[in-house]
Amino acid sequence: MNKTIEIRTTQNVTIEYELAGLRERALAWLLDTTIIVFGYYLIVILIMLIFNGMDSMWGMFMGVMLFLSYFLYHILFEILKRGQSPGKMALGTKVVRLDGKDPEWSDVTLRALLQLVDSIFCLGLVGGLLIKTTAKSQRLGDMAANTTLIKLQSSNYAFRLNDILSISSLQNYQPVYPQVRNLSERDMIFVKTALTRLSTYPNEAHEALIEDLVTRLMALLGVEQRPFNRVEFLKTLLKDYIVLTR
Repeated sequence: MNKTIEIRTTQNVTIEYELAGLRERALAWLLDTTIIVFGYYLIVILIMLIFNGMDSMWGMFMGVMLFLSYFLYHILFEILKRGQSPGKMALGTKVVRLDGKDPEWSDVTLRALLQLVDSIFCLGLVGGLLIKTTAKSQRLGDMAANTTLIKLQSSNYAFRLNDILSISSLQNYQPVYPQVRNLSERDMIFVKTALTRLSTYPNEAHEALIEDLVTRLMALLGVEQRPFNRVEFLKTLLKDYIVLTR
């Protein structure tokens, strides 16, 4: 079973994310490292062609530049792309802070530096063990920076990150059921929990729960026509509630 985590965003909305596993992390790291090494050797070849070879001083300089390139690559991309490097973008993952804010310079720098300890010097053994065993799938860098890695798209029933962030105001999203504001936050948490359980454990009991929940909400909200897609109906109610109450 995949691990999940709930994070309260800066808009005071609690969202459940699926945590990225060791496989997604390893593949993203491998892709990023391939890009870094490829770019580094292109630069080395270019310098050798320009200066007709490379002496020992150049060799030491280029060795230092390889490490700097590795750290600057991760730091710059995770700041400019709000928690994503090209490898993470390809694997659909993203670095997030546990307080819901975007990673800052200090966060991504700390994560990059501690990769020396939990990923590079120990061949990934420490980082892999921590990711598999900790509740929030955090390696040392994540623990120090108060971050973790999430999947941006993990379920057909769950909200995607972009679905929430794109609803910034009533100007770009028109609520379908404005009467949803009469419900409580506790009611909406129950709706979200029911959808999550159906996604995680698709069985007859949870299908019946969704059916009963839709029936009760129709009566409370005065909705006369039964929605064709029950799951989409509940997801719409959640989005309406977020817009109208925050």
